[in-house]
Amino acid sequence: VQLQASGGGLVQAGGSLRLSCVASSRTFRAYGMGWFRQVPGKERTFVAAISPTGGSTTYVDSVKGRFTISRDNAKNTVYLQMNSLKPEDTAVYYCAAKINYYTRNDPHEFVYWGQGTLVTVSS
Repeated sequence: VQLQASGGGLVQAGGSLRLSCVASSRTFRAYGMGWFRQVPGKERTFVAAISPTGGSTTYVDSVKGRFTISRDNAKNTVYLQMNSLKPEDTAVYYCAAKINYYTRNDPHEFVYWGQGTLVTVSS
């Protein structure tokens, strides 16, 4: 499965962005999907994940109430709606796919990765 992320950009603090990640295969609907982010010099960290049907989601505490992950299996696409953005949200954001949604949201559990899209939040 190939993943193509897009939607990053420069936004002021308090603004919004929506990231998209399109999968190349209809097997997309069988995978749990996640978003991670990475700041230069730091480890890639978990942001949000969604189950194959979209019925279950989970978030890192720092984005709860501000970010929403969703998916459209008919379009082979997962989204990350980011509202009330803060400068500390600045990072490269990656989408990723995992076989078993219920395993830990550790990068090693995800088998396919997109190329990343840069989000910059100015203060």
